[in-house]
Amino acid sequence: MATNYMKIRFLFFLTLFVTGTPAPLFAQSSGSLPDQIERITAGKHALVGVAVAAADGKEVLSIQGDKRFPMQSVFKFHIALAVLSAVDEGKFTLDQQVEILKKDLLPGLWSPLREEYPEGGRFSIQSLLGYTVSQSDNVGCDALLRLLGGPQVVEDFIKKNQISDISIQINEETMQSNWDLMFQNWTTPRAANEVLVKFYSNSQRQLSPESHAFIWRLMRETQTGAGRLKGQLPKGTTVAHKTGSSGTNEVGLTAAVNDIGIIFLPDGNYFYISTFITESTEDEASNDRLIADIARVCYDYFLTQP
Repeated sequence: MATNYMKIRFLFFLTLFVTGTPAPLFAQSSGSLPDQIERITAGKHALVGVAVAAADGKEVLSIQGDKRFPMQSVFKFHIALAVLSAVDEGKFTLDQQVEILKKDLLPGLWSPLREEYPEGGRFSIQSLLGYTVSQSDNVGCDALLRLLGGPQVVEDFIKKNQISDISIQINEETMQSNWDLMFQNWTTPRAANEVLVKFYSNSQRQLSPESHAFIWRLMRETQTGAGRLKGQLPKGTTVAHKTGSSGTNEVGLTAAVNDIGIIFLPDGNYFYISTFITESTEDEASNDRLIADIARVCYDYFLTQP
């Protein structure tokens, strides 16, 4: 076993030296993609859900794909889609100003906006979308939900687009006030991937070209979760993604460590991946590494596809 391992490492670094491109780390001799992921998750005290689809939208892999997982901040992507659809319909404009009062600043919750503007102010919808998606800002999120008319509007919008396995019932302020309430906002890995496929392919013009370009730029600019989908990928890999996190409760249980997105390969190909972790007693680094290792074996798998 040690000899085989040294051979694999030698081949990897030889390929890197000759071509400048990292060789697949796992796919060469580790069995099928489901087998590789099973080995990654084996022995971990966590429930992991994964859905993977090729660029054409065809499902490649589903593990716990129909299980309901709490979304946490993943739902901010769905909120942004609903807002941009409303912009396309003429209900709002991106430069429209939204007032955020000091009382709306949700003390104690994650909010780069609040840190920059502790007295509140007026912000364009475009700016709020940037804070909400790329920085996962809770203040911006709830301001956009108020603008839309509440969480149910977002759920209805997603379901109108023929994606049924989703529930969006509460905002960030409510969700963060009580641990048990987060489970009212849920989706499945398959449904999360369906949203990615539908709104990236834009085959039915769900969004205007301008809104489509804008949301995927924001997803590429996501600053959270650097150790998740991106954590084990080659440096410089483009990933358009949205994370979600519950934190850990007083008994050491983590209910949500999520990252969904699109990973782009050096040849211009890409694939969709939605990863969710719940019921975990692993530490933060271990949870993130689970997602990172799954993303890497998927990356290596697609590198080998014709």
